[in-house]
Amino acid sequence: MEVPTGFLVISLLLCFATTGYGVTFTSLQRTLVVTASPTEGQVLKAGDANITVTWGFNRTFPSGTDSDYRTVKVKLCYAPISQKDRSWRKTVDEMKKDKTCQHKIVARPYSASNNTFTSTILRDIPSGTYFVRAYAFNGNDEEVGFGQNTNGKLETNLFVIQAITGRHASLDIASICFSAFSVVALAGFFYMEKSKGKSSK
Repeated sequence: MEVPTGFLVISLLLCFATTGYGVTFTSLQRTLVVTASPTEGQVLKAGDANITVTWGFNRTFPSGTDSDYRTVKVKLCYAPISQKDRSWRKTVDEMKKDKTCQHKIVARPYSASNNTFTSTILRDIPSGTYFVRAYAFNGNDEEVGFGQNTNGKLETNLFVIQAITGRHASLDIASICFSAFSVVALAGFFYMEKSKGKSSK
């Protein structure tokens, strides 16, 4: 039996539509419960402060919902206030294009409970207002669930990270010492030249 050409074209288009467009955030269920140690509005210094994150399966979902979960990746995510006028941090529904959560905290094999991780905030994290989100991945490394320490509107439990400015007290002290040494050395040089001039007369 010959299959109509039009039917084949429509089938191919439908196949492309379902496979060509990646996983979307709006298609994910909030199947993980996530908490983070920073308090509302707390300011943390990059390279110095620690953050502790806990996560696990949301037991309000039916048993077996997480049967295909293989990995969990926990990330620092920009709050809306730190995305404004910054296209490189833009939220996009398609996960492959989304720029909300760019900074990985940890990745671990999936476990339904008793997951805790503490780490120092990396030195290269830029200043901004953040929240924490965890994604569950299946065996094909596709997002299949998520959880976050804030509400759906990304308004609660937000915290601030203060980036390293590049100046440190030790560097400032060293700079002062070198400056003082330069002044003393210059004064000594002029004194020696003046003494030579007097002795030559």
